[in-house]
Amino acid sequence: MKLQGAFTALVTPFAANHDVDFAALDKLVDAQLAGGIAGLVPCGTTGESPTLDNDEHLAVIARVVKRVAGKVPVIAGTGSNCTREAITMSQKALELGADAVMIVMPYYNKPTQAGLVDHCKQVAAAVNGKPVVLYNVPARTGVDLLPDATEAIFKASPNVIATKEATGNILRAQELVRRLGDRLTVLSGDDALTLGMMACGAKGVISVTSNVFPREVQEICDLANEGRFADARALNQALLPVHDVMFLEANPGPVKSALADDGVIQPHTRAPMAFPENVVRAKIREVVAAYRAQRQTRGGR
Repeated sequence: MKLQGAFTALVTPFAANHDVDFAALDKLVDAQLAGGIAGLVPCGTTGESPTLDNDEHLAVIARVVKRVAGKVPVIAGTGSNCTREAITMSQKALELGADAVMIVMPYYNKPTQAGLVDHCKQVAAAVNGKPVVLYNVPARTGVDLLPDATEAIFKASPNVIATKEATGNILRAQELVRRLGDRLTVLSGDDALTLGMMACGAKGVISVTSNVFPREVQEICDLANEGRFADARALNQALLPVHDVMFLEANPGPVKSALADDGVIQPHTRAPMAFPENVVRAKIREVVAAYRAQRQTRGGR
């Protein structure tokens, strides 16, 4: 599997009683497909996976797989700070039809680099050669998968095909491409850094913003992958204010606010996440509306 372009880190819609809103999830997936997105990533950080029980987690993955119906790859978030649980969830997600799994680095227990390598190798070995994507997000997990450890995992596990780098460090992405670019796909985990990382050899992004603007984020990635960086830069600069407001508060509150304003989902997160307050929602609404007006003025460009 070659991963290239924009892959949406899907939100998990909730109803007023905070149950999963599967009808809204269907609507969101349909909008993503209509927007030409390269792939979908349910049950990652943006999907509030820490608040889903295992049955809900697998039900969301199954629903996305069914709705996508093979049109684009589905990369299911299945990570855990328990290696056994990560293995079980990965195996079950693949049985449900996910095309690949994404495993976040184990959070809270703060393993050493050797522990991270062992964790990833065990998961990769347990999924019968199915593709595995690593997810390195130190700000969330408290641990950072360093280049030496990443290289050790990739050399030991041929089915580990990509890493989502959410370190906020373009130099890190550049180093991984330098070492492993012949078979490793680096994907940005930070919307605002995507174009810079792609200039260093990354192939795309696992995006929050594309929940709201799938076509626009995909277009920037397509242009960059074609080497048309001047065109990509113009589109990216216009979208930067949107990236900024998507992180005014902890993800996914802001992006859920924008989707609720569009009528795609209801305005709910699940505790302990809090939905943005009105002043934050107003700022998000203002920036999103300004971007849409600018796009319309430019005729889509």
